Amino acid sequence: MGNQLDRITHLSYSELPTGDPSGVEKDELRVGVAYFFSDDEEEPDDRSPSDSFSFRDDSPRHGGGGCGSGSAGSGGSGSSGVDGIGGIGGIGGIGGISDDSEAPPLDELEYSAFCCHECIFSKLRASEDLRVHTPEVLLSMCKPGDVLELVAHSQPPHWAVFAGGERVVHLHKGEIRADNLQDASGGRPGRIVNERYRYRPLPAELVVRNAAGHVGLRGGEVCWRDSESFAAWCRFGKREFKAGGEAHSAEQRYFLKVHTSHGAVRTLVFRSLEDMIRERRRVDAGGLLHELRR
Repeated sequence: MGNQLDRITHLSYSELPTGDPSGVEKDELRVGVAYFFSDDEEEPDDRSPSDSFSFRDDSPRHGGGGCGSGSAGSGGSGSSGVDGIGGIGGIGGIGGISDDSEAPPLDELEYSAFCCHECIFSKLRASEDLRVHTPEVLLSMCKPGDVLELVAHSQPPHWAVFAGGERVVHLHKGEIRADNLQDASGGRPGRIVNERYRYRPLPAELVVRNAAGHVGLRGGEVCWRDSESFAAWCRFGKREFKAGGEAHSAEQRYFLKVHTSHGAVRTLVFRSLEDMIRERRRVDAGGLLHELRR
């Protein structure tokens, strides 16, 4: 099945160079208390929770462990629509979001992530505009190939690829769908996150083609565990975003730094990018904001 998907997208899965190789802090990390997160997810997942990470508590600091403000660049604009993407029914809405042009700010955790000493992911207010916009405003800002993040309290962010017109392609409840952005958002505000991951992006036209070529896949045909992994794979083409797509090695480690509001930084260590994404989304979904900020 994997080979069939590869033929659809015409992608070469050779390792792509990464961008912005900012160094991770080299001070010795002190072992702290381990937290085990709930398995709440927006997409069903019958796999058992990963046990491949450890949780470490860094000494408090301000702005430590960040990736800096550099960017890997974003894809260019493409056509205003995608052939073969038709209308599909919407997703149930989430109340509490007004129709005003400015959406209320969310109290979100901030993260930075490293593979060895190379920054691969950053969600930090110091280097990124984390303001969110209503679906109507977000629609006016998007270009085909953009990756969108739709956010709400105590839920993992929902990611989607903007395909042109008013359509997005996304993984929802085990199915890759093409929906109107309003329907896919369910009323949630969102933002463009093209540069959240620091890998080299594919051309915008190929990003859209990757997404559109998988519309209709469901269940066992789907190679991604969540909407973020699917959207990120469409943009970067890295097999590490696929379920089981990364070979585990004794030497390679991923470090996820969770930045709290009072300056403390908690560090989780993983063996694969897939595991790191899974646990970060559990932190967002599990209501652990108060616990992590103590």
